Amino acid sequence: MVMIPGDCLAQANIANIISDIAILHSLGVRLVVVHGARLQIEEELGAAGLSSSFYHGARITERSHLPHILKAIGSTRCQMEALFSSGLPNSPMFGAKIKLRSGNFITAKPQGVLDGVDHQMTGKVRSVDQQAILEILDNNCIALLSPLGFSITGEVFNLSFAEVGVSVAAATGADKILIFNDDGPIYDNHGTLYKQLTLTQCEKFLEEDSRHAPSNTYFSLRAGYKACRKGVPRAHIISSREDGTLLRELYTRDGSGTMVYSDTYEVLRQAKLDDVAGILNLISPLEKKGILVKRSRELLENEIEYFTILEKDNLIIGCAALYPFPDAPAGELACVAVVKEYQKGGRARTLLDHIEKQAQRLELSEIYTLTTQTSHWFIEQGFTESSVETLPASRKALYNYRRNSKVLVKKL
Repeated sequence: MVMIPGDCLAQANIANIISDIAILHSLGVRLVVVHGARLQIEEELGAAGLSSSFYHGARITERSHLPHILKAIGSTRCQMEALFSSGLPNSPMFGAKIKLRSGNFITAKPQGVLDGVDHQMTGKVRSVDQQAILEILDNNCIALLSPLGFSITGEVFNLSFAEVGVSVAAATGADKILIFNDDGPIYDNHGTLYKQLTLTQCEKFLEEDSRHAPSNTYFSLRAGYKACRKGVPRAHIISSREDGTLLRELYTRDGSGTMVYSDTYEVLRQAKLDDVAGILNLISPLEKKGILVKRSRELLENEIEYFTILEKDNLIIGCAALYPFPDAPAGELACVAVVKEYQKGGRARTLLDHIEKQAQRLELSEIYTLTTQTSHWFIEQGFTESSVETLPASRKALYNYRRNSKVLVKKL
């Protein structure tokens, strides 16, 4: 997976970047390329006397602006196709004959109203047509994707190109994701260069704004972090201004950018539909003992977005879920499970730490958990005993009095 922001397409080095991608393709590397178009959209709107507003870095795509945005994105994709089609003699692209394939591979849904702000035609990824993209790669073509998605009602939405890249990389099982930016590798405000960051180090770095260099473009680091969280083994942040960074990053010992990678070969990531069978195998013994509430495959498929899993060598060895309550700034921690052989290595605590950070990002003030046999462990982790009456109404209505679970709560 290669991600190229729209800003990079306006730089003189873009032809060299495309040439390097062509070299990778000639070596048999299966490639998906996702391009952005933020700069091009700004120019197109400006030429029409229009401007966008932004909310937390996301463009508010007004419906009346959409034709201009589609024109900018379409023009940018044409530029990409032209670059991949060049083949002058005495150039690196001579005789390459690269075939690109694009299509409606991204199903989108509206971003909706966030904190009272209507994002209108700004959308988010709903699903990725994994099979269609893999078929393109199997046919020795490069898949070229634009930051657009299409709804089941036939609408087109403007998407974050970073979200498209991360979602497609995770869905297609990419070995790595390479993300170009203006500044290249990551450094802090003291000029210290970071050649590599584990997920834990990366998360800490992104949380500590005081360490950030003012000129560094951290969208690439955030995208790399999210990709690794979703199961992509490696993310590489490289410069779009310097020639040869792509090949040096991949084929030299020291590389040219910053690599983000999992702390160990155990990966903590958001669950996806392909993980349902593994989660069922993990929790089934605990359900039979009455430790966990039984979940059907259908229920788990519908609720998979709430789950986090711990994976080792493609085997799911732990899981946990966070269900936010609709009527209170709180959530329920549920289905905490670790394979027996791995239960004494602090992995349950790792899962809990991740869930607590997730709850804080959702601005939840407390998390509840209901248990029949493991209350002592939760108390050791900072939970306190409570009662059914303290549960938010939506959860209280579903409480199973026959099961008689203990209610515990932890303030965040």
